[in-house]
Amino acid sequence: MSASKKPHLNMIVTGHIDNGKSTSMGHMLMDLGLIDERTIAAHAAESEKHGKGDTFKYAWVMDNIKDERERGITIDLAFQKFETPKYFFTLIDAPGHRDFIKNMITGASEADCAILVLSAKEGETDTAIAPGGQAREHAFLLRTLGVSQLIVAINKMDDSNYSEQAFKAAKEKAEKLIKSVGYKLENVPIIPISGWKGDNLVKKSENMKWWTGKTLLETFDDFKLPEKPVGKPLRIPIQDVYTITGVGTVPVGRVETGVAKAGMKIVVMPSGATGEIKTIETHHTQMESAEAGDNIGFNLRGIEKKDIKRGDVIGTPDNPPNVAKEFRAQIIIIHHPTAIAPGYTPVMHAHTAQVAATIVAFESKINPQTGAEEEKDPKFLKAGDSAIVRIRPVRPLPIETFQDFPELGRFALRDMGATIAAGVIKDITEKFTK
Repeated sequence: MSASKKPHLNMIVTGHIDNGKSTSMGHMLMDLGLIDERTIAAHAAESEKHGKGDTFKYAWVMDNIKDERERGITIDLAFQKFETPKYFFTLIDAPGHRDFIKNMITGASEADCAILVLSAKEGETDTAIAPGGQAREHAFLLRTLGVSQLIVAINKMDDSNYSEQAFKAAKEKAEKLIKSVGYKLENVPIIPISGWKGDNLVKKSENMKWWTGKTLLETFDDFKLPEKPVGKPLRIPIQDVYTITGVGTVPVGRVETGVAKAGMKIVVMPSGATGEIKTIETHHTQMESAEAGDNIGFNLRGIEKKDIKRGDVIGTPDNPPNVAKEFRAQIIIIHHPTAIAPGYTPVMHAHTAQVAATIVAFESKINPQTGAEEEKDPKFLKAGDSAIVRIRPVRPLPIETFQDFPELGRFALRDMGATIAAGVIKDITEKFTK
């Protein structure tokens, strides 16, 4: 079965900095034969040259950007492909470092499933899952952003000489964390591994006779394929718009829901301009139709360049994309040096759109684990708080509720180069109509 014939899943790897995400994934890819030992040896030599010993040799498989090597951390999202007997995976290595959570959010919104890497090393998991720790933050984000399938890998088992006690202690902490953010324990496998030594990644470990469960790789085949939202109304957020001489206006975007066909009548929101799809192509191959998940370029008849731009959403005239002047959302404050008050205006990132948006009201503070209301009309919100708020983008924004279109119902709020909050849209309180 060729890769393209197997069902495809996007998997994101998350966890606290230095808990060994990149090393574990790099080693796994080597064990799968996707990277040869020579490349790894070259990485090791390079690592020694930078005075880092050979400790980063596997990590550098994922961190292949020069700047990352010099700093020894993962900056951008690295994409790697690999196969299991059942699936074809795109592996998204999400940065653990706080400045890079924005990438993690754009990554998580595409992710079908996730691995959270924790550490069995004394003290490391405590830091990662403490308030402000990145493992806690990532677990919250994954849950809030609707990534429903999760595996926890307890790494660095070699540090404790593969002790079952060390695993049990870390597992207990992991269970507390994933339960607190709202995952059901019975649906989340927790697996002992050593990313550095390679135990239990692809092959069963000789060093952990007490472990009777699966290897990390085997667990991947227990993921379920999410249903493709092809039965839903058409929604295509626009990534770019090109003007091609002799062809006309050619927007590019990913079909998030529904099906697009050549000859179909469409509407662009918020401009309200209507037209027709003349032709559709993907990777320079013309196609009659495209469905949810396809990245396409398409030629539009009757739409002028001024009526369509990045961040707009295409739909059909009988079910046009919603455009909000104001909406209610549930947000979680990820990072803020002090506290935020109503009137705060960060930049909102939703699908392909970026727009300044004012949080006009804090309706209530809620318990992130249960969703129960904890306080009405709070005066301010600080890192770690979860709340229901009302937000007004400075210009009308095409978005949907998370319930109807999760693909277009998630967003991040950014300010001063950091992600301040992530959230989901509950309902649109004031619609913009054309």
